[in-house]
Amino acid sequence: MPIAAPARMRQVAPRPDPDAPFISRLHHYGYRCRDAEETRAFYEDLLGLPLARIISHDHIPSTGEYAPYCHLFFELGDGSYIAFFDVFDGKGCVLADDVPDWLHHIALMVNTEEELLAMKAKLEAQGLEVIGPVKHTIMTSIYFYDPNGHRMELVWEHDCEDILKADHAVAHDKLRQVIAKYAPQRLHSAV
Repeated sequence: MPIAAPARMRQVAPRPDPDAPFISRLHHYGYRCRDAEETRAFYEDLLGLPLARIISHDHIPSTGEYAPYCHLFFELGDGSYIAFFDVFDGKGCVLADDVPDWLHHIALMVNTEEELLAMKAKLEAQGLEVIGPVKHTIMTSIYFYDPNGHRMELVWEHDCEDILKADHAVAHDKLRQVIAKYAPQRLHSAV
């Protein structure tokens, strides 16, 4: 399949403080996994994200704590990563019983509707259950789970820059309205 032109890769909403340091993009998002090779096979062989880097230590560099681990980095098209820690206990990472499984997820972008549908077919051919495509206001998504039980979303973003600008213009007001409806006691600290 040919590689499509890159999706929108720039900020649309104006920055709230132009003098603040510019955070340009996600570097990586880290999860825990139950098995490094199982995770590698899913993200590299099935999703097509190259295994770009492995870091492994016996001690945590930031704390010095003894905790042998393998840190896997899979590179996305914009140079950012989705990363995993295998701490060799086979437990993986599961959500607490009182947290809905749809709440924690990571959404990755594809560039065209054709790519989204091709990935859905590829995942289903491997026996994965895929929800969607689901059309949202600015995007169409499919949903599935990785071998660790992490919910994944693949997104094809429609031509939506005008909608994103309009959404940004009312985002603070809309947030206050939602808080007023569902948790009015929080209004004193709302944005």
